[in-house]
Amino acid sequence: MAPSLDIAIPTTTLSTGSKPYTIYNITIRLPLRSYTVQKRYSDFLTLHQSLTEQVGTQPPINPPSKSWFKSTVSSPELTETRRQGLETYLQTINNTDDNRWRNTSIWRAFLNLPSSFASQTSSKAGNLHSVLTGPGAGGAPISDPTVWLDSHRDLKAQLHDARLNLTNRDQASTPQKQHEASAAAKSSLVKAGTLISALEDGLTHIQKSNTPESQRLGAGEIRRRKDLLSAARKDKDALESLLNAMSQKTKLDSAVANIAEHTDLLSTTNNNSSSTNAKTSTSKPRGRVLGRETKETQGLDNVGLLQLQQQKMKDQDMDVDEIRKIVVRQRELAEQINGELEVQNEMLRMVDEDVDRVQGKIDVAKRRVGKIR
Repeated sequence: MAPSLDIAIPTTTLSTGSKPYTIYNITIRLPLRSYTVQKRYSDFLTLHQSLTEQVGTQPPINPPSKSWFKSTVSSPELTETRRQGLETYLQTINNTDDNRWRNTSIWRAFLNLPSSFASQTSSKAGNLHSVLTGPGAGGAPISDPTVWLDSHRDLKAQLHDARLNLTNRDQASTPQKQHEASAAAKSSLVKAGTLISALEDGLTHIQKSNTPESQRLGAGEIRRRKDLLSAARKDKDALESLLNAMSQKTKLDSAVANIAEHTDLLSTTNNNSSSTNAKTSTSKPRGRVLGRETKETQGLDNVGLLQLQQQKMKDQDMDVDEIRKIVVRQRELAEQINGELEVQNEMLRMVDEDVDRVQGKIDVAKRRVGKIR
């Protein structure tokens, strides 16, 4: 038996091309994830014909018939009627006991289901959830409030993974492990940035879509979701700053190590030169100790080595200045977070006072009701 699948068409969208047409936003909820695909009415007719040809029998219900005298572009009533009819068409095929139509590749391709969906009870989130911002099948904008919350949960998971990878990088004992942790953290932050953009576009789309009045989000809920996105973006920016600071620190440590090595090498070279000059004033100064040269110092005389050391020190000063700027930004971010927490605490205190006041009124009303009885 195929895993549970919930199909709905909660909203429609009007295309913005030279020849407008209606797009039906199909919301698909699987056991672990949800996503949205967009289809035209002609896509449903093609699906019905293909299912009939492949199975040899028509599905238990036909899609809504064409209207020759009206267009959904200019008739909201026809759009709503057709939306309900197409939703019923998909739900009937999905819920019927006869699974011949559900087991076809045409059905899975139409709904962007994994190829192994018919024989598995679960799948990985990456195969089940698609959050893209372009129109078309598999790339529909987020138009369903529930799908939006699922995507926000994915965003929080990506930020959590990035934070965990940064912790692993800080605790790594080898440069290779540090590099792997940094790459994983950067990948999670890139995915988080993509999700934030998709969620922002989806929130705008939800506000503008042809959603029934009973399913529309209120102004308070819209503000709450915008606050969630703002907090997620701040969290992402802070993690990116931390990753950059760690990278700068690694470069700084490497530069300090190189300077120490060059200083030691220069000291050895000067000692050798002094010893040689003491023995004879006409002999040529001996070269530096073999095996302690680097690619940068090979071919340089003492003057060139000194100039290289001075340049390294200048680069080190620039790295320190960059770290100072990062620390300043981190402090500003911490102060903003602290201010936001104070505001939130004040709001919670006000809510708590309101709850206590309402509870007191309820108690008074209960006592009055008891007296009446």
